[in-house]
Amino acid sequence: MEVIGKVKLISETQTFGSNGFRKRELVVTTDEQYPQMIMIEFVQDKCDLLNNYSVGQDVKVSINLRGREWINPQGEAKYFNSVQGWRIESLAQAAPSQIPPTEQFQAAPDLSSDEPDDLPF
Repeated sequence: MEVIGKVKLISETQTFGSNGFRKRELVVTTDEQYPQMIMIEFVQDKCDLLNNYSVGQDVKVSINLRGREWINPQGEAKYFNSVQGWRIESLAQAAPSQIPPTEQFQAAPDLSSDEPDDLPF
């Protein structure tokens, strides 16, 4: 699955527990009639994927939906969902090719109608 939109927030990397679990959050605002602010988690080595991105950039984020069950002390099941990112791409417009203005081209010499036509049609 993918989320496309503009980067609203990139959090600092958070570290949890003695084993050093790392998590970083990205918020992307979608561009639709009713824009959504989607929080996407990047974990462990994927945290570093966000280093080259900044607020305001247009991005496409590849995600997985994750769900888990937790049984509370009273024996009741609770369910949690998360959106986990695993790839991010910039959607910045590529720079237009450097086509020189027409003034820089030399005009073609006068051609006579006796010259053969090399067009295939």
